Amino acid sequence: MGNGLSEQRPILSSFPSFQAFHIAILGLDCAGKTTVLYRLQFNEFVNTVPTKGFNTEKIKVTLGSSRTVTFHFWDVGGQEKLRPLWKSYTRCTDGIIFVVDSVDAERMEEAKTELHKITKISENQGVPVLVIANKQDLRNSLTLLEIEKLLALHELSSSTPWHLQPTCAIIGDGLREGLEKLYEMIVKRRKVLRQQKKKR
Repeated sequence: MGNGLSEQRPILSSFPSFQAFHIAILGLDCAGKTTVLYRLQFNEFVNTVPTKGFNTEKIKVTLGSSRTVTFHFWDVGGQEKLRPLWKSYTRCTDGIIFVVDSVDAERMEEAKTELHKITKISENQGVPVLVIANKQDLRNSLTLLEIEKLLALHELSSSTPWHLQPTCAIIGDGLREGLEKLYEMIVKRRKVLRQQKKKR
């Protein structure tokens, strides 16, 4: 898949339209990051290949009954050699979407290590994290409770708000609900940051 930039009106279209939230989509290779991105953009399944660098899309999403929010997504490759680059994409980000493969129990420890590493970077302190538990439609997928424990989500910094969302990216189940939670966490964080600036 290319590094194209396009504007679409898919499942996710009130915040000012000029306001685009910068969101980094991270996770191990083969977790379903690019499938998530293109499901949000086109509202249909797009067959993907492993991302060698990054894909970026600006997408207008309808949240709730009428609120239109623009997200600028950066879907970054998850191969081990690309992970050191993640911090470049999370610099000044509004939120992080961390995608995990709910079936791949063997790599949950690796996913946990990478998730905790990226959230501990000083620039990412307090940045909201939406953990997408992808492939929940498969029979042998881990439960949310199991994923929560394996990723040690409660051990993330107390300043890092997070939400664990069950999804099936291929058909789009759970993606809108997850984005709504992420949006709420971002707005709440911005209010806190504004209040802190006023006190100075």
